[in-house]
Amino acid sequence: MIIKILGSGCANCANLEKAAREAATTLGIDATFEKVTDYGAIAGYGVMRTPGLVVDEKLVLSGRVPTAAQVGEILAPLAS
Repeated sequence: MIIKILGSGCANCANLEKAAREAATTLGIDATFEKVTDYGAIAGYGVMRTPGLVVDEKLVLSGRVPTAAQVGEILAPLAS
């Protein structure tokens, strides 16, 4: 699974990455994490507000920072 964190690298982006890593670890998901900071690339995913979370090239969240449990709820069905 490839998980991308979309954003400028701000505190919210770092918090989203932390929550996503924690959720992946909790679920036992083998994931590769990438940071996308290029605004053109971010807009290409349809993100109007960062941070954004992309899983296997599918935008699953943008504009907020969820808890690790909430990210887990997003990742669990995608991992099967």
